[in-house]
Order: sequence, then structure tokens, then C-alpha cells
Amino acid sequence: MASLPVGYAAMLEQFPPAEAVELAAYAESRGFRGVSASDHFQPWVPAQGQSSFVWNVLTAVAERTSGDIGTGVTAPTYRTHPAVVAQASATLAAMYPGRHWLGVGSGEALNEHIVGQYWPEAPERINRLFEAVELITKLFQGSRAGRDVKHSGTHFRMESTRLWTMPDAPPPVLVATAGPVTARRAGRSADGLITVGAPVDKVAGLFARVDDGAREAGRPAPTKVLRLHLSWAPTDEEALAAALREWPNGGMRFPRSDIRSPYEFEQLAKLVRPEDFDGRVVISSDPDVHRAAIQRYADLGADRIYLHNVGRNQREWIDVFARDVLPKLVR
Repeated sequence: MASLPVGYAAMLEQFPPAEAVELAAYAESRGFRGVSASDHFQPWVPAQGQSSFVWNVLTAVAERTSGDIGTGVTAPTYRTHPAVVAQASATLAAMYPGRHWLGVGSGEALNEHIVGQYWPEAPERINRLFEAVELITKLFQGSRAGRDVKHSGTHFRMESTRLWTMPDAPPPVLVATAGPVTARRAGRSADGLITVGAPVDKVAGLFARVDDGAREAGRPAPTKVLRLHLSWAPTDEEALAAALREWPNGGMRFPRSDIRSPYEFEQLAKLVRPEDFDGRVVISSDPDVHRAAIQRYADLGADRIYLHNVGRNQREWIDVFARDVLPKLVR
């Protein structure tokens, strides 16, 4: 059995950029492989306290590590035009060949409303995302071929241009989703999908739908990426307290895409109860409980998994998982 690639999820809502870079490098030194970095303009709740610019941080991470690096995820739809996202991604891929993947999503009002645009309903946001993927792919392909391209669609316009800095191979584009319809569309139009921890049967369904979409479009087998949120601490009580304090958004069992302020999330966090994390965030002091949970997702066919421990005890957690969890995971 081969070992499973398990990476470090750098949640930039929680740690200053220099510390996030240090933690990513430390995780790799202890056996983690690859880094996924979140892209937020604001943290979910004020207690998290940060939100640095993901492209700066990924560049610094790439200088300190040797594994894959990707956005988990960026929204090429509102505060950043997809052409600019394509330029940032192509530049990173040119600087670090073969290491960068581009994770994209439809976004949340928390981050995207800051530019003052109308915030539409979910179907329009998803359609906008897939048009952005179309534009980015068109720009990657045209630029690689040395020709200008343009785009005039429902949501975006781009005048005739190309990316003058391009890697030998465009970075893979992965679509973030938790819905089966969007997963199928991702399989038809992108290189794979990213999703977060959820009940195993739901994740299995998403993986099946992205495979269906790729087959329908005659595309290669899609890449399947998971980001798992967990809370480990020396005691169960400390692990639960960290989840409630640092990552209450993980226990919010309702749509969150329309909420605009960390302070609104802070008020909603008061309603979160321990049982709300079930099936969404593994909370335990026992490394083997975490290992078993991660292995269940690996058995579904995940190509890569990135772990996020919600607490501030990052180095302690990295050491424990490097010793007691990572070596026992197989694919």
C-alpha cells in the first residue's frame, strides 16, 4: 500500500502571514506534503484575527517548501476579475514549475461584498464561477499557444490579450463545491474538485458526480482534493473548547454565503453546540480517532488531503500527527 499525500492547510484567517509560512515549512519538515492556503478578505469571526493576501503568502511558502501549493480557495468572481486570478496563478506556476494548482470557488459575501457589488442568489454565483473558469482556461490555453484571446459573456468581459508570463504547463484548475450538481459541472469543465469534510456518504456522492462529469465530457480522470477540519488537543475538553472558540463556523449548520460581517458570525457562534460539529469537524485527543476518520475519506479515492487543526497549538499538533497519524495512512 502506498502512503497517502497529506498536506497542511494554512488558514490565513487565524495566523499572521509570517507565522503561517513558518508553520507550513515546519509541517513539511515533519512529513506533511503540500500546502493549501485559504483566501479571505476577512476572518470568519473576530477571534481568528487575520486575513492576509493569499498570493503573497503562497510565494513565501513556496520559497520555504518543496511540495505542491494551491489556493483553497480563491473566488475569481467579484473582488478579483478572473483574468487577474489567471495572471497571479500563471506567475506562481512559472516560478515554481509543477507545484501550483488553482482552487476556485463561488465565494462568500463575507469576502466579496467589500467591493460593493450586488450579491446574487446561489445559482447566479455558481454560473458566474463557471464562466470565470471558462475565461481562465481560455486565457491559459491561448497564452500557452502564443495568441491573444478575448471573452464576452454574461458576467465578464475581457478585451483581446494574453498572459505574457506562462509556465510550460498551465496549473490545474480545481472547483470547490459541496453540491452534486456543481461537482458534475466541475468534472465537465475543470481538472477536478475540492470539498471539505462532511459525512462520508456525501463526499462519496460528490466524488462520483465529478467522475460522471469528466466521463461525459471526455476529460481525463479528475483530481479529488479534500480539506479536513479537525480539533486535536491533549484532552477532549481542550479540543472542544478550541473548536468552539477558534472555529465555530465549522459547526454552523446553515448556509453562510450571505453573511457579510465577522461580527454577525460572532453572534451566530453563540448558538453553536458541541453536537453541531458531528460529521464536520473531528474533535478528539486521541490521534487514532483522527487517523480512522482521515482513512475513511482516503478510502473514497481522495488524491490529496489537507489537514487543518483549528486550535492555536499548531506545532504540538504537527508533531503528534507526524508521529502517530501520517505514517499509518494508506491509499
